[in-house]
Amino acid sequence: MAVGRTGPVGEMGNGAGADQVDLRLAVGAVAAWLAVLWGLSRPAGLVALAAGGCLVVGLSLLGFVMLRPPAVCNFGYPIAFGAFAMAMALAPLSVQLHQAHDSDLARLAASRVEVTAELVVTSDPRPLVARGPGGTARTAVECRLTAVSIAGHRSAVSGSALLLGPSDAWRRILPGQHVKLDARLSPPLTSNLLSATLSARTDPDLVGRPPWWQRGAGSIRRGLQRAAAPLPELPRGLLPGLVDGDTSQLDPVLAERFRVAGLTHLTAVSGTNCSILVGAVALVLRRLRASPKTIAVLGGLVLLGFVVVARPSPSVLRAALMAGIALAALATGRQRSAMPLLSASVLGLLLWQPRLAADLGFALSVTATASLLLIAPGWAAGLSRCRVPHGIAEAFAVAAAAHLVTASIVVGISGRFSLVAIPANVLAEPVVALVTVLGVLAAVLSPACLPVATWMAELAGLPCRWLVWVAEYFGSMPGASIPWPAGPPGAGLLLLVELLVVLLARRANLRALMAVAVGVALLVQLPVRSVVVAWPPAGWLVVACDVGQGDALAISAGNQAAVVIDAGPDPVAVDRCLHELRVRTVPLLVLTHAHLDHVAGIAGVLHDRAVGRVVTSPLTEPASGHRLAAEVLARRGISLAEVSAGAVLEAGSGRDRVRVEVLGPSHIYSGTRSDPNNTSVVLRVTVHGRTVLMPGDAELEAQDDLLARHVDLRADILKVPHHGSAYSDPAFLRAVHASLALVSVGKDNDYGHPSPLLISELARDGVPVRRTDLDGDIAVLDTDGRLQTEIRSTRSGNSLRSRWFDAGSSARRATMCRCRPPPNWVP
Repeated sequence: MAVGRTGPVGEMGNGAGADQVDLRLAVGAVAAWLAVLWGLSRPAGLVALAAGGCLVVGLSLLGFVMLRPPAVCNFGYPIAFGAFAMAMALAPLSVQLHQAHDSDLARLAASRVEVTAELVVTSDPRPLVARGPGGTARTAVECRLTAVSIAGHRSAVSGSALLLGPSDAWRRILPGQHVKLDARLSPPLTSNLLSATLSARTDPDLVGRPPWWQRGAGSIRRGLQRAAAPLPELPRGLLPGLVDGDTSQLDPVLAERFRVAGLTHLTAVSGTNCSILVGAVALVLRRLRASPKTIAVLGGLVLLGFVVVARPSPSVLRAALMAGIALAALATGRQRSAMPLLSASVLGLLLWQPRLAADLGFALSVTATASLLLIAPGWAAGLSRCRVPHGIAEAFAVAAAAHLVTASIVVGISGRFSLVAIPANVLAEPVVALVTVLGVLAAVLSPACLPVATWMAELAGLPCRWLVWVAEYFGSMPGASIPWPAGPPGAGLLLLVELLVVLLARRANLRALMAVAVGVALLVQLPVRSVVVAWPPAGWLVVACDVGQGDALAISAGNQAAVVIDAGPDPVAVDRCLHELRVRTVPLLVLTHAHLDHVAGIAGVLHDRAVGRVVTSPLTEPASGHRLAAEVLARRGISLAEVSAGAVLEAGSGRDRVRVEVLGPSHIYSGTRSDPNNTSVVLRVTVHGRTVLMPGDAELEAQDDLLARHVDLRADILKVPHHGSAYSDPAFLRAVHASLALVSVGKDNDYGHPSPLLISELARDGVPVRRTDLDGDIAVLDTDGRLQTEIRSTRSGNSLRSRWFDAGSSARRATMCRCRPPPNWVP
C-alpha cells in the first residue's frame, strides 16, 4: 500500500524512495505485544517455558523454510520472525515477573505489615475517584522502595509499588524525590510487575531534593500555569494539557466534552506533539543551513527535554523513541520508512517496560499512528481523485482513519461509540500545531521572563478558545454518542462491523447507497432525535437529577434559571442534568452539608453558567468537602455563606419567584451518629404555589428537633432524607403529608439505600415514590391542579410520563397512582 511523505521525523512519512509499506517488522511487533499481554498475568516459570518454546518453534520454522521454494519462504519467514520476537519479549518478562513476585518485598506485602518505608517517587501523583476515610481525596503514586523498617529493624529491599495517600500531602511532590513515611504493605491490586501496594499512614517526610532535571521540569510546568493565569477558566485549564499533558486544572465537564467529541487525545501528549515540536526545530535549523547531524543532535536534545517536562507516558515514550530513531537515521544519512520505525519503537518499549502492553494510552497511540501510515494516505488520495480539495481530503482521511481504528478499543472500555469524532477532529486539528508551538515557548520562557511567557500564553489562548468551542458544541450535542456493548465482545463486534463496511465500500455501486444510509442515520440520531425527545417537559417545577449516590435537585426559576439544591458527587453528572434542562443561570445554590456526595460536583453546576448566591450549613465538617467547595467557588470569585433556621431566601421574579424557607438547623449538632448529616440545611421551597420539603441528609436527631419545635413541615413533595436511609422517623414522614416522595439514590450502592423499611412506611402512608436509581431524572409538573411526573432514563434518553391526583385521602392517591409501585410494597 502506498503511503504519503512528510519530513524525516513526521509520523506519516515513509522516507525517500520507498513506495510500499514494509510490514515485516510489524509482524514481530504484534506477535511480541500479544505474547507480553498474555504473559503479564502468568507465573514467571510458565512465561520462561513459553519463551523457550517460541525459540524452538522459530528455529524449527527457519530451518524448514530455508530449503523450500521462494513462495514457502515468503510465508514462513514472517512466522519464524514472529516466534523469535515472542521469545525475545517473553524472556526478560519472565525475569521481571520473578523479581516482582518472588522478592523479599512481595513476601512482606503478603503479610500485610506496618512499616516505615524509604522510597523514590517515579511518577506524578494521579487523583483517584475513590475517596478515603471521611471523604478525603486520594491519589496514587508509583514509587520504587529502597528500604523498610519493622519495629526499628531496617532492611534493604528493592521493588516497584503503588502508593495510595491523601492528595493534599502528595500534590506537589516531583518524580525523583526521596521520601520516608509510615505505611501498610499489602499485595499489589493488579497482577502486573508491581511487588506491593502501600497505604500511607503519615504524611511524606521529604529526604533531600529531586534531581535537577526534575526540578527544572517542575518549574517549567508550574511556569506555564502562571503564564496561563490571565486566560478565561476553560482555556486556562486546557492549555497545559495540550502542551505538556498537565490536566490538573482542566475543567472536568470540559474533559467529558472532549471525550464524547473524540478529542481526548489532544490532552494526552503524544506523537503529534513530538512531531510538531521536533519538526519546528528542524525547520528553523534548516533555514539556518545547519547540517543533518546538527539537526539530529539539537532535535534529540529538544526531544529529551520535552519527554522530561511532559513526563514519560506511554504515548510520549512511543513517539519519542520513534522520533529518536528517525533523527539517528537522519544523522547517518540512512532514512527509513515510518512503519518499521513504529514497529521498532513498539518492540523496544515492550522489552523495556512490558507493562505498556496492557496500557490503554499506549494501545490508542500505536493503533492511531498505524492508521495514519496504512489507511489515511490511500483514503486521502481517493478523496482527491473525487475532486475534494487536498487539505480537506487529508484532514478528513486522517480523522476518519484514526477514529475507525481506535473506536473498537474505546468502545471496549467505555461502552459508547462517538458519532461526531470525525467532524470534531477535522475542525480541531488545524490549530493544534499553533497551540503546541506557542505553548511550549510560553512554558520555556516562564521561569526567566514571565511577562513574555504570559503574552505567548495569551496568543495560544486564542486557538484554545476555538478548541473549547468545538468540544462544547460536539460534546454536548444530543445523541453525540450511542451505547454499544462494552468489553472484548463489544470491541470485536464493532471491529467486524467496521471491516464489513470497509469491504462493502470498495464496491462503487454500494458506496452511494451506504453514504445515503449513514446520512439518514445521523440525521435521525442527532437533530431529529433532539426534537422528538421532548426534555425538559414544559412547565416543570422540580427535577431530581440522576447523579448516582448523591443529591442534586433543580427548582425552576423561569427564563432558563433554576435554584439548585446540592451538587451531587460528580461534576459531569450534574452538568448533564442542568444542560438538558437548559439551565443557564443559577441565582441560588444551596449546599445542604459538606459531604462529598452533595458538594463534589460543584464544578459542574458552575460550568458555563452564571451563579449568584451560594449558601451552606454552619458546620464546616468534613473539612475536605467544605474546602473543595470553597476553593472551586473562590476561583470564580464567589463566596460561601452560612445559613441556619429562620432565614428566607428568594430567587426569580413575578410568577416564577421561588421562595426558600430555611427550617434548620437550629444549632450545630455534636456527638450524634453523623453530625454533618444532622446539621444539614433543611428547606421548604415554594414554586408556582407548590411546596417541596428538602431535608438534606437530616437523620433522627434533626428530624425530632423539627417536630419538637412544631415546625410546619407540610409539603406537596418530599425529597426523602439521606437517600432513603433507615435513619428517618415515621412521625416526621407523616408530618409532611406529601403527595409524592422523591428518592435521590445511586444504583447498586454499597449502603443499601433506600431502606425497604422506609419504602414500606411511605407505601403504608399512600405516598407514591420515584427513585433516581430506577427512573433516571425525575421531573415534577403541575397540570391543571394535578401533580404529574415525567421521567427520563439517563441511559437510553427516553422519557415516560405518569400522573396521579393529589386531591382526597392518601389512600385514594395511592390507588389512583399510575406510576410503578415502589419495590417491597407493603399493602
